[in-house]
Amino acid sequence: MSQQESAMNDLRGAATAEESLFDRLREACARSLGVSLNRKEELYIEILKSASLRDVSYWLQVFFAAGIATLGLVLNSVAVIIGAMLISPLMGPILASGLALAAGDLILGIRALTSILLSCLLAIALAVLLVSILPFKEITAEIAARTQPNTLDFVVALFSGAVGSIAICKEVKGVVTSIPGVAIAVALMPPLCVTGFGLGIALSSNVVEGLRIAQGGGLLFLTNLVAITFTAMLVFLMLHIDTSHVKERVREWREHDLTSRKVRLVLKQLPGYERLKLIGSLPARVMLILLMVSLLLVPLSQSFGKLKQELSRKQRDNLVRQAATDVWQKEFSQMPDGTPRCFLGNITTQDRNGKLNLAMRVFTSKPYTASEENDYATRLASRLRLPRDLIALNLIEIPTATNELQARAVEAKPTENAPEKTASNITDTQAELTRLVANGLDGLPLPAPAQLIGYEMTTRPNAPLVLRVGYLSPREISADAQNILAADINSRLSDSQLQTSFEWFESERQPFAFNRNQFAVTDEMGATLEPVATTLRRYPDLRLEIVSGADRTEREGIIEARAEAVIAYLNDRWQIPGSRLSRTVNDKPERSLILKFTLLQGTSNSEK
Repeated sequence: MSQQESAMNDLRGAATAEESLFDRLREACARSLGVSLNRKEELYIEILKSASLRDVSYWLQVFFAAGIATLGLVLNSVAVIIGAMLISPLMGPILASGLALAAGDLILGIRALTSILLSCLLAIALAVLLVSILPFKEITAEIAARTQPNTLDFVVALFSGAVGSIAICKEVKGVVTSIPGVAIAVALMPPLCVTGFGLGIALSSNVVEGLRIAQGGGLLFLTNLVAITFTAMLVFLMLHIDTSHVKERVREWREHDLTSRKVRLVLKQLPGYERLKLIGSLPARVMLILLMVSLLLVPLSQSFGKLKQELSRKQRDNLVRQAATDVWQKEFSQMPDGTPRCFLGNITTQDRNGKLNLAMRVFTSKPYTASEENDYATRLASRLRLPRDLIALNLIEIPTATNELQARAVEAKPTENAPEKTASNITDTQAELTRLVANGLDGLPLPAPAQLIGYEMTTRPNAPLVLRVGYLSPREISADAQNILAADINSRLSDSQLQTSFEWFESERQPFAFNRNQFAVTDEMGATLEPVATTLRRYPDLRLEIVSGADRTEREGIIEARAEAVIAYLNDRWQIPGSRLSRTVNDKPERSLILKFTLLQGTSNSEK
């Protein structure tokens, strides 16, 4: 027994020596940063007070910071968002959670987590309320930037949390200047408001898009929360904030704090309270925070991988476009005598089925032959060190004149004697674009019962082509279906920069009623007919069917007279030909007209 007791004493002595060595290292760190014992006491009690639920000023700061951040995000105003960051009320409870993990303070941990949870709920609820009230709900660049956090955001939060913890530990001297920078770098409130914005969108308009935004904002906030808590725990551990003297002062303070006494009473009534002491040991607390970090790094690493892939793809596209431009400009842009042959427009690249699909739009005075296109693709493949069969070239040629090419070539340096574009050249260019777009839209599959009635395109110098597609349907095509159709059109036209939008024309308009035995078209009816006539003039493939009610109590001939009056109004006022207007009578006993759009059979897409 004596040998066993001696061995146990040796173990206790070794543990005490090891513990004292660890404590001496922590005290050395505290002295090197100028954190005195008095400052540790003040800091611990200040953090205890910051986790109080009875501080009205704190909740007012959370409320107003959330309102400012939400409005700044919706307005896409960086200055307003920075203002919300500087308020930064959540830093107090988050630092309190870090101190609770470092000191093993269960009461402080519960108070900190409760304060954080209620603060998040308040900020998110206010953001949802503001989004539901605002008439516009656009996803701005500032909102989108906070929906895809990655590992780099976690590293930024780690650094910011470490600096914030060190800055708050030191006595207020010159270090106070670092606090605003920490608040801006961490940015706790904007991600919460992005979460609220996403939930507001999900509740009001688009569930899928709203939940995606809310998920991204919530992940960014959790990233900041866990990273700051982790680094604050490490800083407080290394500075030895929880000395025996400080703990004694904290116990005295809690004896006079009503909230702490209530929390302690509730904890003592729990059946597993004694086990919490074992679970709350320092190794267990470290393992807990490391587990949370590991769980967060899984989605963050996936986002970081997608970011790397996107950057790699953009770099590759830039290299391909640069090589394609160099090869073309050096060997295919001029005639044998040195005069300009073409002006190179935009170049788009796309990887499809292991092949590099290259679409080039050129304004040329002389069309390129198939052998020239093949020669260019061969030279480009050699430049990119790729096999020739892995490059698919789609050369979109827009005929023009030599003098126009010269004007384009010196566009950056205009002169007074520069030749002007002739009307015939512009007409030819427009006609060629029309032909290309018409061929691309031919056979475009729209979800039933929608029908394609035509399109309008807008071209501007040095700007993407803008295409507006009109369709006829009793109901609007969903936003997801429109996105799929736009991607299909971009692929058909081999132009990833094409800006495509859709315009819905309801196949049946709301009826308007006549007074008894009246058939003249009033000014109010004319206002209803104006958008109908405008649509008919924009799209020549549309026809209009006028359906009249059959109220037999009225005088004879009044039903036909009403339809004829509307036809005459559209013909005389808007020059709509009678061949595109028809009338029918239904059996409903009413004095109203129903206007129905129909598509002429056997017609193709039209363009204005």
